[in-house]
Amino acid sequence: MFYLLPLFLTPSALLIAAAIIPAIILLIYVYRMDRLEKEPWSMIWRLGLFGAISTALAQITESIGVAGLPYIVQAGGKAYYLILCFVIIGLSEEGFKYLILKRRTWRSPEFNCRFDGIVYACAVSLGFSLWENVLYVMTYGFGTAIIRAITAIPGHACFGVFMGAFYGAAKRFEANRDIAGSKRCRVLAVIVPVLLHGTYDYLAMRNQDGLLLVFVAFIAAMFFVAYRTVKKISNTDTYI
Repeated sequence: MFYLLPLFLTPSALLIAAAIIPAIILLIYVYRMDRLEKEPWSMIWRLGLFGAISTALAQITESIGVAGLPYIVQAGGKAYYLILCFVIIGLSEEGFKYLILKRRTWRSPEFNCRFDGIVYACAVSLGFSLWENVLYVMTYGFGTAIIRAITAIPGHACFGVFMGAFYGAAKRFEANRDIAGSKRCRVLAVIVPVLLHGTYDYLAMRNQDGLLLVFVAFIAAMFFVAYRTVKKISNTDTYI
């Protein structure tokens, strides 16, 4: 067996490990916070796989959007970056995540607690970020893995937390026959992550405008609120 060890110590293998380990660690953390009834791991892995597939779908819509955007607004201006970050990137990525999330879990008998929504959404989001991270790291190297391990991957986890919190609330509203409340929460399950994702990307892309400190503060605040949200919903969760 030891003669196989060098195969796992090649630069490519180390880069892939650096790309996927942070996402797996965060997913395990969220999974362990589900205190009432653990979800089947088979379901979690499937959601992660579909989340990775959604990366390719988002890349298609983003490529089309990026190609067409200069025909709408002047490239490089604030309007250009706002549309790029909030619509072309944010809406594409979070929209596909949500479509997969709802398609694969809404009618599942396993979806019987509000916190389940967070587990499911994080599985999809981290599956998305895992594959995206592999692509970035294999292209740009180990330094990119370190940066993305403390920014982009936890960022996608936070987007998943907020999507899942509203998604789980929507399920509870539906169970209580509050259809309007359920629809409102489902809309928020998309809008809130899109706004957070768009803000994240806009600040990251415009750091030359002196927004680096704002970017760092935004990340810290988002991580803190997401952590508190996970703790609160985990501690107060009940069966639907």
